[in-house]
Amino acid sequence: MADSVVMGSGSLNSGSRSGSSKTSTSPTDNYQLARRRTLQVVVSSLLTECGFESAEKAAMETLTEMMQSYITEVGRCAKATCEHTARSTPTLSDVVITLVEMGFNVDTLPVYAKRSQRMVITAPPITNASVVPKALIAGQKRTHPTYIPSHFPEFPDPHTYIKTPTFREPVSDYQVVREKAASQRRDVERALTRFMAKTGETESLFKDDISAFPLIAAKPSAIPYLSALLPSELELQTLEETDSSEQDDQTDTENNSSNVSQASMKHFCLSKCLCKNMKIFFFL
Repeated sequence: MADSVVMGSGSLNSGSRSGSSKTSTSPTDNYQLARRRTLQVVVSSLLTECGFESAEKAAMETLTEMMQSYITEVGRCAKATCEHTARSTPTLSDVVITLVEMGFNVDTLPVYAKRSQRMVITAPPITNASVVPKALIAGQKRTHPTYIPSHFPEFPDPHTYIKTPTFREPVSDYQVVREKAASQRRDVERALTRFMAKTGETESLFKDDISAFPLIAAKPSAIPYLSALLPSELELQTLEETDSSEQDDQTDTENNSSNVSQASMKHFCLSKCLCKNMKIFFFL
Protein backbone atom coordinates (compact mmCIF):
# COMPACT_ATOMS: atom_id res chain seq x y z
CA MET A 1 0.00 0.00 0.00
CA ALA A 2 1.14 3.55 -0.66
CA ASP A 3 0.76 4.91 2.85
CA SER A 4 1.83 2.07 5.05
CA VAL A 5 2.12 2.69 8.76
CA VAL A 6 2.34 -0.79 10.24
CA MET A 7 4.62 -3.55 9.02
CA GLY A 8 4.20 -6.14 11.71
CA SER A 9 4.49 -5.12 15.35
CA GLY A 10 8.06 -3.86 15.05
CA SER A 11 7.48 -1.16 12.46
CA LEU A 12 4.58 0.33 14.44
CA ASN A 13 6.84 2.02 16.95
CA SER A 14 8.80 3.87 14.27
CA GLY A 15 5.58 4.88 12.50
CA SER A 16 3.98 6.12 15.71
CA ARG A 17 7.11 8.09 16.64
CA SER A 18 7.21 9.76 13.25
CA GLY A 19 3.50 10.49 13.39
CA SER A 20 3.68 12.17 16.81
CA SER A 21 6.62 14.50 16.32
CA LYS A 22 4.94 17.29 18.27
CA THR A 23 6.06 17.43 21.86
CA SER A 24 3.57 18.34 24.58
CA THR A 25 4.55 20.05 27.76
CA SER A 26 1.41 19.36 29.81
CA PRO A 27 1.37 16.13 31.89
CA THR A 28 -2.20 15.49 30.77
CA ASP A 29 -1.21 15.73 27.11
CA ASN A 30 1.73 13.40 27.71
CA TYR A 31 -0.54 10.86 29.38
CA GLN A 32 -3.09 10.98 26.56
CA LEU A 33 -0.34 10.60 23.95
CA ALA A 34 1.15 7.59 25.76
CA ARG A 35 -2.29 6.00 26.06
CA ARG A 36 -2.93 6.54 22.35
CA ARG A 37 0.40 4.93 21.47
CA THR A 38 -0.43 1.92 23.63
CA LEU A 39 -3.78 1.48 21.86
CA GLN A 40 -2.03 1.67 18.49
CA VAL A 41 0.39 -1.07 19.58
CA VAL A 42 -2.54 -3.25 20.65
CA VAL A 43 -4.38 -2.68 17.37
CA SER A 44 -1.28 -3.48 15.32
CA SER A 45 -0.74 -6.69 17.30
CA LEU A 46 -4.31 -7.79 16.69
CA LEU A 47 -3.93 -7.08 12.98
CA THR A 48 -0.71 -9.10 12.90
CA GLU A 49 -2.46 -12.03 14.60
CA CYS A 50 -5.20 -11.89 11.98
CA GLY A 51 -2.63 -12.16 9.14
CA PHE A 52 -2.28 -8.54 8.02
CA GLU A 53 1.20 -7.33 7.04
CA SER A 54 0.52 -3.61 6.61
CA ALA A 55 -2.24 -1.07 7.20
CA GLU A 56 -3.00 2.43 6.08
CA LYS A 57 -2.77 5.28 8.50
CA ALA A 58 -6.47 6.15 8.17
CA ALA A 59 -7.47 2.54 8.89
CA MET A 60 -5.18 2.42 11.92
CA GLU A 61 -6.61 5.63 13.32
CA THR A 62 -10.17 4.39 12.75
CA LEU A 63 -9.55 1.07 14.51
CA THR A 64 -7.76 2.80 17.37
CA GLU A 65 -10.65 5.22 17.79
CA MET A 66 -13.16 2.36 17.76
CA MET A 67 -11.21 0.46 20.42
CA GLN A 68 -10.86 3.56 22.58
CA SER A 69 -14.59 4.29 22.32
CA TYR A 70 -15.46 0.67 23.20
CA ILE A 71 -13.19 0.64 26.26
CA THR A 72 -14.51 4.05 27.37
CA GLU A 73 -18.11 2.84 27.09
CA VAL A 74 -17.32 -0.32 29.08
CA GLY A 75 -15.72 1.77 31.83
CA ARG A 76 -18.60 4.26 31.91
CA CYS A 77 -21.26 1.53 32.15
CA ALA A 78 -19.29 -0.36 34.80
CA LYS A 79 -18.99 2.83 36.83
CA ALA A 80 -22.73 3.46 36.52
CA THR A 81 -23.51 -0.11 37.64
CA CYS A 82 -21.15 0.29 40.58
CA GLU A 83 -22.72 3.59 41.71
CA HIS A 84 -26.21 2.08 41.33
CA THR A 85 -25.30 -0.41 44.07
CA ALA A 86 -23.95 2.33 46.38
CA ARG A 87 -20.27 1.57 45.74
CA SER A 88 -17.43 3.78 44.57
CA THR A 89 -15.03 1.33 42.89
CA PRO A 90 -16.15 -1.04 40.08
CA THR A 91 -15.53 -4.75 40.53
CA LEU A 92 -15.21 -7.69 38.15
CA SER A 93 -18.94 -8.42 38.38
CA ASP A 94 -19.74 -4.87 37.23
CA VAL A 95 -17.57 -5.32 34.14
CA VAL A 96 -19.19 -8.70 33.37
CA ILE A 97 -22.69 -7.23 33.63
CA THR A 98 -21.63 -4.36 31.35
CA LEU A 99 -20.26 -6.73 28.71
CA VAL A 100 -23.45 -8.80 28.82
CA GLU A 101 -25.60 -5.70 28.39
CA MET A 102 -23.46 -4.60 25.44
CA GLY A 103 -24.09 -7.95 23.72
CA PHE A 104 -20.68 -9.53 24.28
CA ASN A 105 -20.44 -13.29 24.87
CA VAL A 106 -18.49 -13.55 28.13
CA ASP A 107 -18.02 -17.33 27.81
CA THR A 108 -15.61 -16.86 24.89
CA LEU A 109 -13.14 -14.79 26.94
CA PRO A 110 -11.21 -17.73 28.53
CA VAL A 111 -10.76 -19.44 25.14
CA TYR A 112 -9.64 -16.19 23.51
CA ALA A 113 -7.15 -15.50 26.32
CA LYS A 114 -5.55 -18.93 25.87
CA ARG A 115 -5.10 -18.71 22.09
CA SER A 116 -1.81 -19.99 20.73
CA GLN A 117 -0.93 -17.11 18.36
CA ARG A 118 -1.27 -14.46 21.03
CA MET A 119 1.39 -11.72 20.99
CA VAL A 120 2.78 -10.41 24.28
CA ILE A 121 3.06 -6.62 24.55
CA THR A 122 5.40 -5.02 27.03
CA ALA A 123 3.66 -2.92 29.64
CA PRO A 124 4.13 0.85 29.36
CA PRO A 125 6.26 2.54 32.01
CA ILE A 126 4.33 3.33 35.17
CA THR A 127 4.66 6.84 36.49
CA ASN A 128 4.48 7.24 40.23
CA ALA A 129 1.40 9.18 41.19
CA SER A 130 1.76 12.08 43.57
CA VAL A 131 0.99 11.06 47.13
CA VAL A 132 -1.85 13.08 48.59
CA PRO A 133 -1.47 13.54 52.35
CA LYS A 134 -4.43 12.29 54.33
CA ALA A 135 -6.32 14.86 56.33
CA LEU A 136 -7.21 12.56 59.22
CA ILE A 137 -5.80 9.17 60.25
CA ALA A 138 -7.50 7.32 63.08
CA GLY A 139 -7.15 3.65 63.97
CA GLN A 140 -5.66 0.87 61.87
CA LYS A 141 -6.85 0.09 58.37
CA ARG A 142 -8.72 -3.23 58.12
CA THR A 143 -7.95 -5.93 55.60
CA HIS A 144 -10.44 -8.16 53.81
CA PRO A 145 -11.69 -11.21 55.72
CA THR A 146 -11.33 -14.64 54.16
CA TYR A 147 -14.88 -14.68 52.78
CA ILE A 148 -14.41 -11.45 50.75
CA PRO A 149 -12.59 -11.79 47.40
CA SER A 150 -9.35 -9.88 47.02
CA HIS A 151 -10.50 -7.99 43.90
CA PHE A 152 -13.14 -6.14 45.91
CA PRO A 153 -12.35 -2.54 46.98
CA GLU A 154 -10.50 -2.03 50.21
CA PHE A 155 -12.16 -0.74 53.35
CA PRO A 156 -12.28 3.05 53.64
CA ASP A 157 -10.25 4.96 56.15
CA PRO A 158 -11.21 4.07 59.74
CA HIS A 159 -12.16 7.63 60.63
CA THR A 160 -15.15 7.40 58.24
CA TYR A 161 -16.94 4.72 60.26
CA ILE A 162 -15.18 4.66 63.68
CA LYS A 163 -16.13 7.10 66.40
CA THR A 164 -13.21 9.39 67.19
CA PRO A 165 -14.13 11.68 70.08
CA THR A 166 -12.33 14.99 70.01
CA PHE A 167 -12.57 17.35 72.95
CA ARG A 168 -10.55 20.01 74.68
CA GLU A 169 -10.02 20.14 78.38
CA PRO A 170 -11.66 23.17 79.98
CA VAL A 171 -9.33 25.91 81.10
CA SER A 172 -9.25 26.03 84.89
CA ASP A 173 -6.52 28.61 85.41
CA TYR A 174 -7.89 31.50 87.47
CA GLN A 175 -5.97 34.20 85.61
CA VAL A 176 -7.01 32.91 82.18
CA VAL A 177 -10.66 32.64 83.20
CA ARG A 178 -10.69 36.20 84.59
CA GLU A 179 -9.03 37.58 81.47
CA LYS A 180 -11.50 35.78 79.23
CA ALA A 181 -14.49 37.02 81.26
CA ALA A 182 -13.17 40.59 81.20
CA SER A 183 -12.59 40.41 77.45
CA GLN A 184 -16.11 39.10 76.84
CA ARG A 185 -17.64 41.79 79.05
CA ARG A 186 -15.63 44.48 77.23
CA ASP A 187 -16.76 43.17 73.85
CA VAL A 188 -20.40 43.13 74.95
CA GLU A 189 -20.20 46.69 76.25
CA ARG A 190 -18.50 47.88 73.07
CA ALA A 191 -21.09 46.18 70.86
CA LEU A 192 -23.97 47.62 72.92
CA THR A 193 -22.44 51.09 72.77
CA ARG A 194 -22.08 50.93 69.01
CA PHE A 195 -25.66 49.72 68.66
CA MET A 196 -27.03 52.54 70.79
CA ALA A 197 -24.89 55.05 68.92
CA LYS A 198 -26.24 53.88 65.57
CA THR A 199 -29.89 53.65 66.60
CA GLY A 200 -30.16 56.64 68.93
CA GLU A 201 -29.09 60.23 69.13
CA THR A 202 -25.36 60.93 69.38
CA GLU A 203 -23.12 63.85 70.13
CA SER A 204 -19.74 64.43 68.52
CA LEU A 205 -16.62 65.01 70.53
CA PHE A 206 -15.30 67.35 67.82
CA LYS A 207 -17.45 69.98 66.18
CA ASP A 208 -15.61 69.81 62.84
CA ASP A 209 -16.04 66.06 62.28
CA ILE A 210 -19.39 64.69 63.40
CA SER A 211 -18.63 61.07 62.58
CA ALA A 212 -15.43 60.94 64.69
CA PHE A 213 -15.78 59.68 68.27
CA PRO A 214 -19.60 59.68 68.55
CA LEU A 215 -20.99 59.86 72.06
CA ILE A 216 -24.40 58.71 73.26
CA ALA A 217 -26.54 61.75 73.87
CA ALA A 218 -27.80 62.15 77.43
CA LYS A 219 -31.56 62.65 77.68
CA PRO A 220 -32.31 65.54 80.11
CA SER A 221 -34.98 64.93 82.73
CA ALA A 222 -36.98 67.49 84.71
CA ILE A 223 -36.93 65.34 87.86
CA PRO A 224 -33.66 63.35 87.75
CA TYR A 225 -34.27 61.57 91.06
CA LEU A 226 -37.67 60.20 90.03
CA SER A 227 -36.18 57.12 88.35
CA ALA A 228 -34.48 56.17 91.61
CA LEU A 229 -37.76 56.35 93.54
CA LEU A 230 -39.91 54.41 91.07
CA PRO A 231 -39.61 50.60 91.04
CA SER A 232 -37.90 49.00 88.08
CA GLU A 233 -39.52 46.53 85.69
CA LEU A 234 -37.81 43.61 87.40
CA GLU A 235 -39.17 44.65 90.77
CA LEU A 236 -42.67 45.05 89.34
CA GLN A 237 -42.50 41.61 87.83
CA THR A 238 -41.33 40.14 91.13
CA LEU A 239 -44.21 41.85 92.94
CA GLU A 240 -46.73 40.51 90.44
CA GLU A 241 -45.40 36.98 90.82
CA THR A 242 -45.52 37.29 94.62
CA ASP A 243 -49.15 38.55 94.54
CA SER A 244 -50.21 35.76 92.21
CA SER A 245 -48.56 33.13 94.44
CA GLU A 246 -50.28 34.58 97.53
CA GLN A 247 -53.64 34.50 95.77
CA ASP A 248 -53.08 30.88 94.81
CA ASP A 249 -52.19 29.99 98.41
CA GLN A 250 -55.31 31.77 99.70
CA THR A 251 -57.50 29.95 97.18
CA ASP A 252 -56.00 26.61 98.18
CA THR A 253 -56.60 27.40 101.85
CA GLU A 254 -60.26 28.29 101.25
CA ASN A 255 -60.77 25.10 99.26
CA ASN A 256 -59.19 23.02 102.00
CA SER A 257 -61.35 24.66 104.69
CA SER A 258 -64.53 24.09 102.67
CA ASN A 259 -63.56 20.44 102.16
CA VAL A 260 -62.92 20.05 105.90
CA SER A 261 -66.29 21.65 106.79
CA GLN A 262 -68.13 19.37 104.37
CA ALA A 263 -66.37 16.31 105.77
CA SER A 264 -67.21 17.32 109.35
CA MET A 265 -70.87 17.89 108.39
CA LYS A 266 -71.06 14.41 106.85
CA HIS A 267 -69.46 12.92 109.96
CA PHE A 268 -71.97 14.72 112.22
CA CYS A 269 -74.96 13.48 110.20
CA LEU A 270 -73.62 9.94 110.24
CA SER A 271 -73.09 9.96 114.00
CA LYS A 272 -76.58 11.36 114.55
CA CYS A 273 -78.13 8.56 112.52
CA LEU A 274 -76.15 5.98 114.46
CA CYS A 275 -77.32 7.38 117.78
CA LYS A 276 -80.93 7.33 116.65
CA ASN A 277 -80.63 3.71 115.57
CA MET A 278 -79.04 2.77 118.88
CA LYS A 279 -81.95 4.34 120.82
CA ILE A 280 -84.49 2.34 118.82
CA PHE A 281 -82.50 -0.83 119.41
CA PHE A 282 -82.41 -0.35 123.20
CA PHE A 283 -86.09 0.54 123.26
CA LEU A 284 -86.94 -2.78 121.63
